[in-house]
Amino acid sequence: MKLFYLKINKNHVAFVGLLIILFYGFITIMGIFWTPFDPLEMNFEEMLQPPCFKTRHFMGTDQFGRDVLSRIIYGSRISLSVSFSATLIAATFGILMGIWAGFLGGIYDNIIMRINDIIFSFPPLLLAIFIMGVLGENTYNVIIAIGIVYIPQFARISRAAILAIKNLEFVEAALAIGGTRNRILFKHLLPNIIPSLIVQISLCLSLGILLESSLSFLGLGVQPPFPSWGSMLGDARRFIIIAPWSAIFPGITIFLIVIGFNLLGDGLRDILDPRLKNVR
Repeated sequence: MKLFYLKINKNHVAFVGLLIILFYGFITIMGIFWTPFDPLEMNFEEMLQPPCFKTRHFMGTDQFGRDVLSRIIYGSRISLSVSFSATLIAATFGILMGIWAGFLGGIYDNIIMRINDIIFSFPPLLLAIFIMGVLGENTYNVIIAIGIVYIPQFARISRAAILAIKNLEFVEAALAIGGTRNRILFKHLLPNIIPSLIVQISLCLSLGILLESSLSFLGLGVQPPFPSWGSMLGDARRFIIIAPWSAIFPGITIFLIVIGFNLLGDGLRDILDPRLKNVR
């Protein structure tokens, strides 16, 4: 663990990304216990107030007089939890499908990967909208939709990684001493592809936030009165001229967290596989 920390500390890209993510993690935890104002309380006397230190509305208020900063802090809990949960679903099912397809090969490989190819052929947002239309509009269905959309990415990466190592000597040795398929797959092969999967998880977290924000912006994601960063942008689009702060701050929030995950993923790739350091 100490060695990994030292490598992160030396890799400036990964370190900056990690700092951004830790900051948002702190904000999310803090939001469970405290926010400057009640993020759900409406105050029509303070509608569309600009950022002001005197009123303690440091990022202004929205069209219902709700404090923008408080809603960003509260919304971080929703946006990040949706992204993490969806990534967990995508990683679990995608990795299992990919490693079995790569290890077994033949008809199993063809069936599993053709299903993933069909899913992968649809644009992520359109597929997520279709799934939301079938399942209905609520937070849990957003998680399911995003998870399904990104399953093929994990399946492809894990399958390719398994294909690259399944014929190596240590696998043949495990087979020779009577190792079962499950033992070889989960004890010998899976640990060797974890570095590639860690990088993909980091990148998928940023994609999950973007997709959740897009769905919420369109009104298909997290439903009012609970805020997510995407729904805040959607609510603010009608007031972008007279109250730009109500859209600018949620937009900056999404931009920074996505940059953070991308920087961390790029840095982890360089740390875990130095051969790819100069590949762009």
